[in-house]
Amino acid sequence: MDLPPLSAEEEAELEESESGDALGSLPGYRGLGPPAIPRHAGGSKTRTAKKPPNPDFAPISGADYFSEALQVAVLGRQLDCRVYYTPPKDANGTVLVCHHGAGYAGLSFASLARELVGMSRGEVGVMSIDARRHGKTKSTQDKEDENLEIGVLVEDFVHILRAVWAQAATAPTLLLVGHSMGGSVVTRAVPRIQEAGYRVSGIAVLDVVEGTAIDALPHMHSLLNARPDGFDSVEEAVEWHFKTKTIRNSHSARVSVPGIFVPAPSSGSPAAPHAYLWRTPLRSTAPYWQGWFSGLSAAFLSARTARLLILAGTDRLDKELMIGQMQGKFQLAVVPGVGHVLHEDDPMQVAEILLEFWRRNDRLRMPVKVKTVGEA
Repeated sequence: MDLPPLSAEEEAELEESESGDALGSLPGYRGLGPPAIPRHAGGSKTRTAKKPPNPDFAPISGADYFSEALQVAVLGRQLDCRVYYTPPKDANGTVLVCHHGAGYAGLSFASLARELVGMSRGEVGVMSIDARRHGKTKSTQDKEDENLEIGVLVEDFVHILRAVWAQAATAPTLLLVGHSMGGSVVTRAVPRIQEAGYRVSGIAVLDVVEGTAIDALPHMHSLLNARPDGFDSVEEAVEWHFKTKTIRNSHSARVSVPGIFVPAPSSGSPAAPHAYLWRTPLRSTAPYWQGWFSGLSAAFLSARTARLLILAGTDRLDKELMIGQMQGKFQLAVVPGVGHVLHEDDPMQVAEILLEFWRRNDRLRMPVKVKTVGEA
């Protein structure tokens, strides 16, 4: 990946910020972000005595999961985008490019990335991004653009790829992976990326189905009313995610959860409601929910590349996908014993599924060697 190095000042700022989140001391309903859980699980608005942080849920640095953490200037989108990247050992290898769901961030793929690189012995690389209004991605404007329409997210994603690999001819083969809302983004981005000359060997959509997501939308506001507004410590936020089974893998949660919270603005009062707030409050994304998922099944089935859908259960295929599956238009894989964030809950099994998908389609794109007469 050909990216300009950070200046000494930027490096110092990055190291300071990482000491509080991604690479320093840090580490419902299907189709949206972290689900709502009854308040008795933690983070109640009725304030109780603050408890000391539980060291069992202390943040884990993301530094051991990716080779690089970079801020990429995305020209034309007014974004300074956080990118986590581990390149493949072969410059002509394949890179899995990952887009998180609403409310999550790029380190949601940290545990999966380490499994993918390790199992493939470096044959594949992994890149994971923080979308706008998520994680460590920042707006370069004075006021952050609140717009999270699907078209905006798709444009961002395409421009990020072009900022990282300016020349399509020398870029690696890309396998696009999207969780929840991110699945809709990568699916709709495929035609744009291919038109720009990049090689896309496949798309993998993680635990989102249009019909189920649309059906859930009328219930989302009542569920969000029961969701904690914030936490007294990052450890408490991690513990809440694990104990409510939002993320069932405590180790992965210790890497990914810190990046989806920000320190609360200073109020000068020791009785401030919470020390840490959600980086992306899901209620603020409500105007975009319908657009994220409407038309997703048709876009997925019409994508001109190999298609993989990984679900946490088989009961959520809508009619369009059921017909597509019967016609053999995509590969379906089901991961047992996991929740919505299945790539964090069981990164090893999801990695095995993705690598099998990659190997099958990588062989299909490889040129066939034709033997000459008399050659054994």
